[in-house]
Amino acid sequence: MSDISRSTDPKIIAIANQKGGVGKTTTAINLAAALVEQGHRVLVIDLDPQGNASTGFGIEATERTYTTYDLLLDEAPLSDVIQATSMEGLGIVPATVDLSSADIELISNEKRSFLLHDALRQVAMDQYVWDYILIDCPPSLNILTVNAMVAAHSVLVPLQSEFFALEGLSQLMLTIREIRQSANPGLRIEGIVLTMYDRRNNLSQQVEQDARDNLGDLVFQTVIPRNVRVSEAPSFAMPVLSYDPKSLGAEAYRALAAELVRNNSAVAA
Repeated sequence: MSDISRSTDPKIIAIANQKGGVGKTTTAINLAAALVEQGHRVLVIDLDPQGNASTGFGIEATERTYTTYDLLLDEAPLSDVIQATSMEGLGIVPATVDLSSADIELISNEKRSFLLHDALRQVAMDQYVWDYILIDCPPSLNILTVNAMVAAHSVLVPLQSEFFALEGLSQLMLTIREIRQSANPGLRIEGIVLTMYDRRNNLSQQVEQDARDNLGDLVFQTVIPRNVRVSEAPSFAMPVLSYDPKSLGAEAYRALAAELVRNNSAVAA
């Protein structure tokens, strides 16, 4: 199916946090939209059985004939699983609840942790010329998340600005370290992005200070504010950058995309 010895041109980023409700899918959708707005070609891999990223880009359940399940377990061709979105230059591999059975079905597969890695490195991927591939992981550290981390160059971690936020990072960091020591030595942490941030709230400021004190430069300078427009946008099946381009949330995701691109340019240099 693939040539695992070849390098891949797109920058592959897994967006992961084993805790739900931290803005993971929201970040995947809006970061992708912001990167496209800034001239990059982006593919989103919806690896969450809930399929919220797919819904957020307006892909109806009835339109998800081929999904990440087919890509991983049935080796479906990329031409079947990649769907266009309403944004030019942004594609998605959608997900359905079928993906929830992947853990059980992959138990006996010797290459179960490398399926997504191999799928994203097929020669057929070259025709799409993606600049970034963003993987929206499920809110758990299961075989799907492991697949994402084995496939990715880096992991971006959304961190909700709430009490005990940092404590929940320990298991995720341990998993990243284990993946680095075994299946993907080059895996790095892209950064920690603070989400649902309320500048009027002392708790948000304290969480930010604790995160910067403990994690230093791993924390993005950009923070994503708690913004009603960001919350409303998914119900209209569009990124907040399309729903309300001038909102604080849209501006924050543009700033995050610009910071991410700058950071990657500095690493490459």
